Amino acid sequence: MRAVIQRVTNAAVTISGNVKSSIQKGLLVFVGIEDLDSAEDIIWLSNKIVNLRIFDDANQVPNLSVKEIDGDVLLVSQFTLHALTKKGNRPSYIHASKPDFAIPVYESFIQQLEADMEKQIFTGTFGADMKVSLLNDGPITIWIDTKNKT
Repeated sequence: MRAVIQRVTNAAVTISGNVKSSIQKGLLVFVGIEDLDSAEDIIWLSNKIVNLRIFDDANQVPNLSVKEIDGDVLLVSQFTLHALTKKGNRPSYIHASKPDFAIPVYESFIQQLEADMEKQIFTGTFGADMKVSLLNDGPITIWIDTKNKT
């Protein structure tokens, strides 16, 4: 699994002109799934996201997690995180999972994030043409790949 995590002041997902989900202070997380992803990856990545200390404490030092500040999480599926760009100019997405594998993994990831956050998280719609708006705070943007845990 690959994730791009952005600390945001606010973020929203719009589909066909209608706001599907929106959050205020928290994390916007784009996630890409590949066939090698496992339940272990889901647990590890969720724990990493929920406990990432990227929010400022009283001394303006990034020492707090999204959970500690009672922030929100907006999760958006994004197969393009597995784009291969080594050859040519057209990205290849052969490592991105097809929906029959990716949807159950995505749904399990939602459940794991909600369990770790101890509250509802917000989502886009898997496979939909989504418009994502955000105000990146910092800016802080972090890329994590579960295949690079060590």
